[in-house]
Amino acid sequence: MTRRLPTVLVVDDEVRSQEALRRTLEEDFEVFTASGADEALAILEREWIQIVLTDQRMPGTSGVALLRQVRERWPDAVRIIISGYTDSEDIIAGVNEAGIYQYLLKPWQPEQLLLTLRGAAELSRLQAENQRLAVDLKTAAPVLAARVGERRDRLARHYALDRLVRAPDSPMNALCALVGRLAALDIPVLLTGESGTGKELLARALHYDSPRADEAFVVENCGALPDQLLESELFGHKRGAYTGAFEDRVGLFKQADGGTMLLDEIGETSPAFQVKLLRTLQEGEIRPLGASRTQAVDVRVVAATNRDLEAEGRAGRFREDLYYRLAAFPIHVPPLRERPMDIPLIARSLADETGAALGRRFAPLSAELVGCLTAWRWPGNVRELRNEVLRMAALAEGSELSAAHLSPRVLRAADTGQEAALDLIDGLQGDLKTRLDALEARILKECLIRLRWNKTRAAQELGLSRVGLRAKLVRYGLDGG
Repeated sequence: MTRRLPTVLVVDDEVRSQEALRRTLEEDFEVFTASGADEALAILEREWIQIVLTDQRMPGTSGVALLRQVRERWPDAVRIIISGYTDSEDIIAGVNEAGIYQYLLKPWQPEQLLLTLRGAAELSRLQAENQRLAVDLKTAAPVLAARVGERRDRLARHYALDRLVRAPDSPMNALCALVGRLAALDIPVLLTGESGTGKELLARALHYDSPRADEAFVVENCGALPDQLLESELFGHKRGAYTGAFEDRVGLFKQADGGTMLLDEIGETSPAFQVKLLRTLQEGEIRPLGASRTQAVDVRVVAATNRDLEAEGRAGRFREDLYYRLAAFPIHVPPLRERPMDIPLIARSLADETGAALGRRFAPLSAELVGCLTAWRWPGNVRELRNEVLRMAALAEGSELSAAHLSPRVLRAADTGQEAALDLIDGLQGDLKTRLDALEARILKECLIRLRWNKTRAAQELGLSRVGLRAKLVRYGLDGG
């Protein structure tokens, strides 16, 4: 398909000027000619003209007067006028009224003329494209709105508090009920607790259950960036504000305007940055780096930290005034070891999630595996538990996740701290013989689970004969493993 050339209407009462303009333009444009305003208007009635190029001085109607009519009836046509030097002031007076794109002074130069008309053709193309886009957007607006609404509803369902995995007797039940009540109250919330306990999930649930659910939810890890980059991320910057700032940047506060922002690891920020953040929270406005004016923002701030900010404030490492601004309502999220009843349910959920990603379906967790999981203290909380489930899924030979594939530290259910052995002994009850028997039984079971109940290998590792091992297993009720 041959690409159509841009169309231009040349209006000039002098035949020689018409021909000179035609010869100059005909390689790049489809050229129409007219000797006066009436003939030009007739051509415009029947042809699609993108550019009107007219002389100013013509018998009857002047070029500016003609272009006024063109603007009223064919506003999309790009209007250009050519005049002699003596006419320039008259043309300037009519530029706004006639909407003239450009005017050229005689004698015109071919290169200048072509450059001007190529620019006019590009302008005409962009105008037409904008009109098509406007129509498309108007047509698509209901569909886009429906899709946005569907996505918002899907996110709200995904992060709903009742989907947070927990047991009927979990301490998380009271916490989730509290978060549900706070969602409707537009106040700052500070989530505290160890890494991996689900603070971000609670922050998302807070947002999607709040009146701000239709707007953005934005997350920034404050401990991952130095001050200048963190300020740029949150507040934005103007081009040239610092080395490497090659263009303007809209900060996350502006992107979250009307919505919610989670400032994760807020305890890692410097005192200098804390001052700037405090001003933003107090005044409800930001100043991008390098900007001379502030911008108003309306953002609900949820902060999260694994530090004790009150203690940090007393030590002078965190501003107390900022703490009270952030902690209008502090919520502590308990670690996994304080809610062992949740561990089997979370592990099962993670197994289902992993299986769906791998195209597999895993069997229910065995009592042996559940016992190993609940015995571990989980310093990494849910993140660490997820890694263990992924490890077992990767090593599983069938549909069952095996305790034998747990990490050695989890399998032994021993803390990584120096007090692990003392914690183990403290959990044993009875006289010395009873405690030693319980400890021996535990060592035997751990060894057998790790070796997938291969009794020959277990006997070799423990320095026992197979008969001796069997006798101990019978004694401790482990022979059925």
